[in-house]
Amino acid sequence: MNDMDTHSLLTPTAPRRRLRAGLPLLAVLCALAGAGAAQAQAPAAAPAAASKDDSAIVLVGKDGWLFPAWGSLSAVDMQAVDASTGLIAETKARLAARGVRLELLLLPDKVLFYEDRLPEGKGVSASVEKRYDSILGSLQKAGVDALDARKVLAGVRAGGTDVFYRSDQHWTQAAADATADALAARIKQAVPNLAGEPGTGTPLGKETRERRYGDLAELFLPPEQRAAIGRETFTVRRAAESQGLLDSGKAPVHVTGHSMVQAYFGFPQKLSNALDRPVTVNWKAGNVGPWIMLLEYLESDDFRTNPPQVLVWQMFEPVYGFGPQAQGQWDNASIMTPAQFTARVNKALGQ
Repeated sequence: MNDMDTHSLLTPTAPRRRLRAGLPLLAVLCALAGAGAAQAQAPAAAPAAASKDDSAIVLVGKDGWLFPAWGSLSAVDMQAVDASTGLIAETKARLAARGVRLELLLLPDKVLFYEDRLPEGKGVSASVEKRYDSILGSLQKAGVDALDARKVLAGVRAGGTDVFYRSDQHWTQAAADATADALAARIKQAVPNLAGEPGTGTPLGKETRERRYGDLAELFLPPEQRAAIGRETFTVRRAAESQGLLDSGKAPVHVTGHSMVQAYFGFPQKLSNALDRPVTVNWKAGNVGPWIMLLEYLESDDFRTNPPQVLVWQMFEPVYGFGPQAQGQWDNASIMTPAQFTARVNKALGQ
């Protein structure tokens, strides 16, 4: 799908060699500029590599576990968190005035579930350990009630199932499924009369397995180190035989976010199935950030002609405090002041 497709049904395809949303611009530049040098100079590393093999992009942990390094392990800027929350609360109020319910989906950091796999000598500070709850508290104080996705994923993990892939920054299908079910329950309770007909949700196809490198290994490690980390098995739910693309925009629920909510990892299909209604989605890989992704949807013809009853806005805990003005974090085309963001929201909503 292209960057602004909002189809309700999408055939999953493996994300190959594309930079992921949430990756700071500095890390992207380092990856592009230093890739050749790193491959020529970096020694091969065993899967249990220590911190000497870490970079500004990837932490190489124990037993071949890799972690994106663009979220702080030690500090939380609550002033920045509250500033982002303020923009979200304003957006929620303006959407409500248009009859659209905002569901903020805050996805937790991988490191919170696998701190024991970090490199020797590295750990999570007490403030970072509480960061997810601190963000939820900031939202609740501003009148934005959100799903506690960390609690949902903790339940999956307690059952013995991984919630993130070992060498990839993305969540597993089990984690995506559990979150979709929990979010669907919230939506059905808040909006009991969803538009559309029963039986129009996405039928779930058969699961298949793929052996490949995770994105953190494939994108950011030299060949020898990548080989030492090894491939892993990804569970993918293929499109059901009865599944076909519907016209964009004709759905009561829309999801906007980054690559965690793409069809490859199963979240939009499972949400549609659990709601028994079509769900559309727009997402983009790269360091574009959640602010421009929301605006791309609100400023689209799909929203103007077919606004949803519920808009799910997906964000990511480690970069939650990076507002729309975060120079050096988002690409240049995504940078704007908070006032510019609010003005564009208001214009898109006719306010």
